Amino acid sequence: MAAFQFTVNGKPVSVALDNEETPLLDVLRNELGLMGTRFGCGLEQCGCCMVLIDGQPEKCCTKPTWSVAGKHVTTVEGLGSPERPHPLQQAFIDEQAGQCGYCLSGILISAKALLEKNPSPTRSQIALALDGNICRCGSHNRILRAVEKAAAVMLGDV
Repeated sequence: MAAFQFTVNGKPVSVALDNEETPLLDVLRNELGLMGTRFGCGLEQCGCCMVLIDGQPEKCCTKPTWSVAGKHVTTVEGLGSPERPHPLQQAFIDEQAGQCGYCLSGILISAKALLEKNPSPTRSQIALALDGNICRCGSHNRILRAVEKAAAVMLGDV
């Protein structure tokens, strides 16, 4: 049995695991009850499992939990709340940027990382930042508009 401490959405957590190679995604969903981060392909190809680790977007479906010991992990639940959604979350709602919504938690995380680094990205910079996230519903144009809108709101331009 191995125990690991790290921070999730601003709160310190400690998990004891029989298998230290247990993927972070499994711990987030099954041990911590954070269901926003999704299992998609299981091969780090689709982006549904994207989280921020020390501010960097990373896929966590195969990332061993031991690798985040002592680090800060942010999931989509850490962006905002139903009462006070993050500007990205509100823009996605306003632009109806999702159909099934399965991919959106990963896309929101990737977009958050982009806007932290570049508060005023071009459309092509947004598309490049979201390139590792697959949306099968074809909502790409609305997703790009939502990120542009959130950037404008965060800059105070709207």
